[in-house]
Amino acid sequence: MATIEECRAALEKLSESMQRAEGDVRAATALDRSVSCHITDLDVTFTGRMTGGRIHVDHTLQGPPRDKAQIRLSMTGDDLVALVAGELHFAKAWGAGRVKLHAGVRDLLLLRKLL
Repeated sequence: MATIEECRAALEKLSESMQRAEGDVRAATALDRSVSCHITDLDVTFTGRMTGGRIHVDHTLQGPPRDKAQIRLSMTGDDLVALVAGELHFAKAWGAGRVKLHAGVRDLLLLRKLL
C-alpha cells in the first residue's frame, strides 16, 4: 500500500509532467480550477489548485474532501502511483471503477487530452 508521502510525490511528479506538456495537452493544463484527490485506502484527501500548468497541493486532510472542488479525483494510493508511473492506463482504470473523476462537462472535455 502506497504511503501518504508516495502519493504526494506522485502528485508532484504529475504536476512536473504537466509543466512540460506541449500542444493539446498543454492547453488542458492551462485550466485554473480547485482540485481534490481522495486516496480511499488511506482516507486522506489532497486539496489545492490547478493553475499555471501545475497542480499546487495546499493541504492534506484526513477523510473525504470537505469542500466540493471543481475537479475531484478518488482512487487508492497504489492506483495513483501506478497511473503517474504509466503502469496503469487512466481510461481502463476509470472504466473499471478504480478511478473516479468528477468535473464539469467542459472541464472533462479538456481533461481527456491530459489523461
